[in-house]
Amino acid sequence: MATLPSPAPPRSAAPQRRVLIVDDHPVVRAGLRRLIELEPDLLVCGEAESEREARSAIRELRPDAVIVDLSLAHGDGLELVRNVRAQYPQLPLLVLSVHDETIYAERLLAAGASGYVMKDAASEALLLALRRVLGGATYVSERVAASLQRAGRDARTRRTGTADPIQRLSNRELQVLTLIGRGKSSREAAGDLGLSVKTVESHRQSLKRKLNLHNNAQLLHFCINWCASRGA
Repeated sequence: MATLPSPAPPRSAAPQRRVLIVDDHPVVRAGLRRLIELEPDLLVCGEAESEREARSAIRELRPDAVIVDLSLAHGDGLELVRNVRAQYPQLPLLVLSVHDETIYAERLLAAGASGYVMKDAASEALLLALRRVLGGATYVSERVAASLQRAGRDARTRRTGTADPIQRLSNRELQVLTLIGRGKSSREAAGDLGLSVKTVESHRQSLKRKLNLHNNAQLLHFCINWCASRGA
């Protein structure tokens, strides 16, 4: 008597991609976790609230992608991106931030970020960005893409003349400039960035030197106008 062939084993589901969330606000982390874990192909493998915790979690959990907040209570998202990129060059890093993308996106991409998404973007945009960086591509908004194209054209055509002094600033100096423009004192800026007041004052002196400003009043005026021109 002939026997029927055994049924084929069920096809295994595609493995879920593991995502680490780095943000110092528990409510934000919880919201991101709920959003991501509604997707069958994605899984939150861990959370971290500081730069130090993030580095440890990446080493221990080996995520497939990391979502990083630019502003961390303890540490600096910009430095985290740079350090992780140096140590894990293939790991996608998606920055999620309240800070104006036109100010920071280009710097973060240069530091090694795979993409940049504003926190007020739609959920669909975040998921699209996450899947895109997981696929090895880069994600920026259309607004940033147009800005980067203009910057590229300007860089190719500019051979003489005065360069934008903002481009001479370090990432940390740009952060201090933005906080000054928002009316933060040195002490408040130090608290936001996890630095000492002395370090922030040193950055203020460097800003005046690089921007050719002679006193604190000129620095404050410059910072306020620069932030206002960018809606920062």
